[in-house]
Amino acid sequence: MWDADGREYIDLWMAHYDAILGHSPEPVVNALREILSDGLHVGIPMEYEAVLAAMITELMPCAEMVRFCCSGTEADMYAVRLARGFTGRNIILKIEGGFHGAGTDLSVNVFVPHFRGKEGIGLIPSLEQYTRSVIFNDIDDTYQAIQEAEEDLAAVIIEPALGAFMLPAEAEYLAFLREETKKRQALLIFDEIITGFRIGLGSAQEYFGITPDLTTMGKVMGGGMPIGAIGGRADILEISSVQRNVPQWEKIFIGGGTYSANPLSMVAGITTLNILKERKDDIYPVIDARNKRLCEGIQNAFDAVGIPIHLTRFGSLMAVHFLKEKGLPIKNAGDIIKHTLTAEKEEFAARMRNHGIYFLRSSALSTEHSDADIDAIVAAAEECAREMAEDR
Repeated sequence: MWDADGREYIDLWMAHYDAILGHSPEPVVNALREILSDGLHVGIPMEYEAVLAAMITELMPCAEMVRFCCSGTEADMYAVRLARGFTGRNIILKIEGGFHGAGTDLSVNVFVPHFRGKEGIGLIPSLEQYTRSVIFNDIDDTYQAIQEAEEDLAAVIIEPALGAFMLPAEAEYLAFLREETKKRQALLIFDEIITGFRIGLGSAQEYFGITPDLTTMGKVMGGGMPIGAIGGRADILEISSVQRNVPQWEKIFIGGGTYSANPLSMVAGITTLNILKERKDDIYPVIDARNKRLCEGIQNAFDAVGIPIHLTRFGSLMAVHFLKEKGLPIKNAGDIIKHTLTAEKEEFAARMRNHGIYFLRSSALSTEHSDADIDAIVAAAEECAREMAEDR
């Protein structure tokens, strides 16, 4: 991409990790052009949403039913409401440092440098009473919080890879969450807005072999258009059905937003998922392998100048962390605070942009990143490593 002054960049931000097929994939663009003559949006159900929902239920292990919305924030908001309405309980456990959009219910312990408390003003005083945080990949801490919630635990919501840091969950930790929530008749919610259809067709839940009760989706699924969705067990989602012949106050309220399931998002999603399905054997292995080579190149660049870093990688996703000392562990958000240097991370990203690589705190590769692009990114990282070593 190019900035306002005409400078060219290799993009690693990729539309908030959305653009797995690149910024303007021809089949998606053509599909959108084709339907534009039919109108932009009519606000009533169309066959496109049924087609996309059927594809999701085929590909996503936990998705027996699907409800569409316009964003990941909405999807997570509705997932929490479904969990509380279905169980009749109140407490939601989330991960310290886990980001689930800007909805009120999950705006606790999200951002650095502290991961403590409500995220800003305008949030209700009792929020932390009903939304509590646990330490990612820490079974003891999480078990204590589950016990403290007692019979009022509605759900645990977790990103299978902590999105702010591209830090994958440990399989043992996810298995523990699945066992404990099932034992206590609480729900397990996977926020797969970043990992959904990016880690593989069956997403992180297929990768780990852990099936949650609900999952939230967005980004890749929308093919570059605004989208969100909640998928999961039919008995949970059925309580929100507009076809249930019961008073509204006996249903879980999921509002039909004006642009929910709009045809442009549905068609872009259908086209994208069809491409990923048809080409899964060459798309996912190739971008994963390129990301592995990219990470190795960046690691080697900083090893060569004696600056300790740690890279977290999950499929085609990656983040770089600058360590205070070599070998310090990075297992959760607390480790990021204790063991890494935020200023150096920001400096590296700025230097990469100066060298023509659009890099922020983390990156996502697409089918359009070539081997030559990887070489160019690694070469830029080597230059940045030398510059940072010289300026120390």
